[in-house]
Amino acid sequence: MDFELLTIQDCPHGSAARELFSRALELEGNDSALISVTEIMSDEEAAASGFHGSPTFTIDGTDLFDSEAEPAMACRVYRTGGGLSGLPSLEALRQAIQSRLAA
Repeated sequence: MDFELLTIQDCPHGSAARELFSRALELEGNDSALISVTEIMSDEEAAASGFHGSPTFTIDGTDLFDSEAEPAMACRVYRTGGGLSGLPSLEALRQAIQSRLAA
């Protein structure tokens, strides 16, 4: 499995996203040391990778959260129980990981 976190330069949620992804993967029995972090550097790279904003969590190149937004060098928001946030909840990320690993 390829676990990848996609971010943009100076993403305000980059560090927290890495910690969140690590925790979620560990809780699901996966080695968080396998996470790679890729910084998206241009609109062209965003379009080519299907990047819908920072941070983006992927497994085997598949975004764990569906998005209808156009690929862009931008911050990403996630719906949580408390409203919109720069990160998904731990539970939502765990569910997304479980769904992807079951596929």
